[in-house]
Amino acid sequence: MLVVDDSAAQRTVLARMLARWGYRVHEAASGEDALALCQRLPVDMVLSDWMMPGMSGIAFCRAFRALPRSGYGYFILLTSKTDKGAVARGLKEGADDFLSKPVSPAELHARLTAGERILRMERELQEKNRLVTETLAQLQTAHAALGRDLDQARQLQQSLVREGAHRFGRAQVSLMLRPSGHVGGDLVGRFAIGAQRVGLFSIDVSGHGVTAALLAARLAGLFSGAVPEQNIALVPAEAVGGAASGGMLGRPPAEVADTMNKLMLEEVATDHYCTLAYAEVDLATGAVRLVQAGHPHPLVQRADGTITSLGEGGLPVGLIPGARYTEVATTLHAGDRLLIVSDGITECPDAAGEELGEDGLERLLRSLAGQRGPALLDAALRGLRRHSGGRDFPDDVSAVMIEIDADTPAA
Repeated sequence: MLVVDDSAAQRTVLARMLARWGYRVHEAASGEDALALCQRLPVDMVLSDWMMPGMSGIAFCRAFRALPRSGYGYFILLTSKTDKGAVARGLKEGADDFLSKPVSPAELHARLTAGERILRMERELQEKNRLVTETLAQLQTAHAALGRDLDQARQLQQSLVREGAHRFGRAQVSLMLRPSGHVGGDLVGRFAIGAQRVGLFSIDVSGHGVTAALLAARLAGLFSGAVPEQNIALVPAEAVGGAASGGMLGRPPAEVADTMNKLMLEEVATDHYCTLAYAEVDLATGAVRLVQAGHPHPLVQRADGTITSLGEGGLPVGLIPGARYTEVATTLHAGDRLLIVSDGITECPDAAGEELGEDGLERLLRSLAGQRGPALLDAALRGLRRHSGGRDFPDDVSAVMIEIDADTPAA
């Protein structure tokens, strides 16, 4: 508490009164001395006379408000002025309250108590603001760290989809994966089955975000081309009566879906399930064996541009114990292609909410009939963006495609 008055007697009376009420009191005989003291000490309450030689109380109040402070200072002017214009001027210059001289002890105590309430609320608000600022800074730091982690996770997920195109003899396999966020639950891939066959898979984990991406990464190990012994689509040749020298053979696609369904229900502790399309392609004959488990219908586009869909829908994997899966077959000839996409493509909405649908995908594929490989998938992605009106895709978008060379006749 600072008492400012050019009258020593008045300062003494006020200082003793304030000390009895528990205040720590400083005194100043002029506005100039008071201002110098406030520059050295953290004064939070001021009781100042208005009329003083040199710097008046109202001039001191104005200078007091201009000082840099960490908190608020409550300012009471003591005055014999009673006209409303003087009071309004004092409030405009920064005073919080007025007391008329001679000062009534009871009224002064009441005004100081009100001022203490305001200062207490200001300190509480300042502390809350400090906590909010600190918490916001911590959240920003955590968000930045999470963003870096998610960027690395995205790179890691993209690494699971190796190069966008790979040749297998007379065929080329192309892959495309675009998560809707940093990471997603879609996964596509391919692997060799001996020298003459190739396996293609497309997985779409239910949900979005980190948990779906982690499950997708876990499922990627079930179709590893680098570690054939862990690939559920492969079995050792000797296990099915093959040559004793070793090697791996393909498991029938329906068995692949069945095995994956059991593994997810028995070993993967999660509420997520996934859809799957898995195909085994014989590169020598063009024969295709395929299973569709809740995934969009795979499409075959013939060399003449005509399109047919495969499969009957099927049940997702990891959802229903004992689910049965049916294998379908077709044959790819020279110039044909097999395309498997996730529902992020077929269910992509336009501005009015209308989904592309399988009919729309077929129209898009027909319009791109003259393109091949990754260029076709890139063009399809641009077409999908046009359909969506340029907005971000609401779901992960992925595709795997195999094309038989047009200039090599089937065996």
